[in-house]
Amino acid sequence: MIFRKATKADIPFIVKMLANDKLGKLREDYRNPLPAQYYSAFENINTDPNQELIVVEYDGEVIGTLQLSFIQYLTYQGGIRAQIEAVRIREDLRGGGLGQQMFEWAIARAKARKAHILQLTTDKSRPEALHFYEKLGFKATHEGMKLHF
Repeated sequence: MIFRKATKADIPFIVKMLANDKLGKLREDYRNPLPAQYYSAFENINTDPNQELIVVEYDGEVIGTLQLSFIQYLTYQGGIRAQIEAVRIREDLRGGGLGQQMFEWAIARAKARKAHILQLTTDKSRPEALHFYEKLGFKATHEGMKLHF
């Protein structure tokens, strides 16, 4: 497996994976051609040194994706917090240990960027995901809240 920064050519594969679950079907717009806002978002992510949109490639095919955001802040003596989002694996390859490998890579990457913590959120309607994250060592130490616009 190769972990690399996503390119513009990867965007359709990424959006297809994002749209291929019960929540993604409600919020993504996967079609051909993709709406322009996906490419605009990619350009913003790609030019921001604190954002890393990653794809996992195997035998020349994109089989997974994740996004890491590195947040500089004043607490923790000017620490860096890493946020992991949009972790997806191609549907036909789920359940085979790739998710754990992806998280191990992301943890190592966050440490390499000198982050002191890697955090994530998960939807409460996905208890299997919560269990998976707990097996990786994540702890549900805070209650998250969101305000959608």
